[in-house]
Amino acid sequence: MNETIPDKLVLYDGVCGLCERFVQFTLKRDHQKAFLFAPLQGETAERVRAAYPQLPSTLSTVGYVSNGTLLLRSRAVFAIWRELGGGWKMLAFFRFLPAFLTDIGYRFVAAIRYKIWGKKELCDIPEHADAQRFLP
Repeated sequence: MNETIPDKLVLYDGVCGLCERFVQFTLKRDHQKAFLFAPLQGETAERVRAAYPQLPSTLSTVGYVSNGTLLLRSRAVFAIWRELGGGWKMLAFFRFLPAFLTDIGYRFVAAIRYKIWGKKELCDIPEHADAQRFLP
C-alpha cells in the first residue's frame, strides 16, 4: 500500500453538481467518518495518479482508493455503497455484473452530468466539522 495515499479516499470532479451531491450523500451516511475526499483537480489526485497511472486525467471518473487498490467508475461507487452498509449495501450487489456493463450506465450519466446537475466555478469545501475530511 502506498503510504502517501490515504485509505478510503474518494476522488471526484470538484466542480460537478452530481459529484457534489454524491459526496454530500456519502458524508451524511458515513457514520464512522471513514471516508476522505479529494477533487480530481487537486494535489492529492496528482499523487494518486503518480501511484496509480490508471486514474484518468479526465474529470469524468470517480475513483476510490481502499486497501491499496484503486477502483474506478461503477466499481468505485459500488464499493462505497457497500462500505456505507444498510440498504446501500444491497445496491452494491450490482458489482457482480461485469464492469463493462455497469460502466455503460456510468459513462452515460457522466456524459450528461453537467447538463442536468450543473457545473460550478470552484470546488466547495464544507466549513463544518467534516472539513478536515477533504484533502487538497
